[in-house]
Amino acid sequence: MALNRATLARWAPMPLRLIVGYGFLEHGLLKLGRGVPVFAAALSGLGVPAPDLMAWVTVIVELLGGLAVLAGAYVELVSIPMVIVLLVALFTVHLPFGFSSIKFLAVTAQGPQFGKPGIECDLLYLACIATLLAAGPGPFAIDAWRRLRRPVTDSARPRGNR
Repeated sequence: MALNRATLARWAPMPLRLIVGYGFLEHGLLKLGRGVPVFAAALSGLGVPAPDLMAWVTVIVELLGGLAVLAGAYVELVSIPMVIVLLVALFTVHLPFGFSSIKFLAVTAQGPQFGKPGIECDLLYLACIATLLAAGPGPFAIDAWRRLRRPVTDSARPRGNR
């Protein structure tokens, strides 16, 4: 069976959903595991206002947004707070370290040493979210299932079918 461009395009959002969803979920779980107050202290050090509240908001966005994107559910809605979290991280944490996410510094007795990541990963996440918004969530998505179950109204029908 030859795969044509249309078939590949239909499946293209799937790896993006898996990477973005898992990535956000993993970051939220790490913050929970270390303790949200530890993350709040980091936010306070960065000058983020209301760091305790913002820490919890960020964790909730990462957990719920990650799960929603993995499931392909309400992707358009959850993308808004996810993009905000990414932009805040990009401008407050990663921008001073340049573009590259991998900064090889040296090899020591403990192994290779790397510097702090730049904006590269933030930009990749933003590009993936933009692509999911433009192309849709792809197969096996709750959003696609919801669209199929929605009744077609006269205003939603194409003009040629009225």
